[in-house]
Amino acid sequence: MNDNLAYQEERREEIIGGKVVMMSPRPSFNHNQVSYNISRLFGNYLYGKKCTPIANGMDLYLDEDNQFVPDFMVVCDPDKIKNDGVHGAPDLVVEVLSPSTARNDRTYKKETYAKCGVREYWLVSPEEKSLEIYRTNGTEFVLHDIYALYPDWQLAKMSKEERAALVTHFQCSLFDDLDISLEDIFYRTF
Repeated sequence: MNDNLAYQEERREEIIGGKVVMMSPRPSFNHNQVSYNISRLFGNYLYGKKCTPIANGMDLYLDEDNQFVPDFMVVCDPDKIKNDGVHGAPDLVVEVLSPSTARNDRTYKKETYAKCGVREYWLVSPEEKSLEIYRTNGTEFVLHDIYALYPDWQLAKMSKEERAALVTHFQCSLFDDLDISLEDIFYRTF
């Protein structure tokens, strides 16, 4: 065991389907940077507004069997926010995918978020520089769109028409006046 305090880590866990699941102790740089970029974008936009942006590390209590720690969330009902975490469904949840968590994020957690009333769910892949947006139809999430930021070498192989058709800006369904850029989400990632 390493006695250096700088290397000792708090053991973080989630409760998924009634089972304790250990979280990855250290996110990659890209994972951390994407999470920060999203927090910054929403934090700047929501400053002074009713909805609250909540960055990585806050416990989310959905029900007795499901206590998650999303990478980012927006809560528009201030009564759900307590000192120990968020109690009840946020309006937006963002999970930044990691190899060790992607399966749960794409399956069980996505289904649970929908069942509990989350209105919009994002799955962000730092490695692929892509973003999947799911929106609720009242009972389950439906894929709204997939956005991707292409590297220069791929853009060079595309026709002028293909490059012109690429969508690089989008909106969250909760805030129709917030323009979100893929460049901003993946800013300073490898």
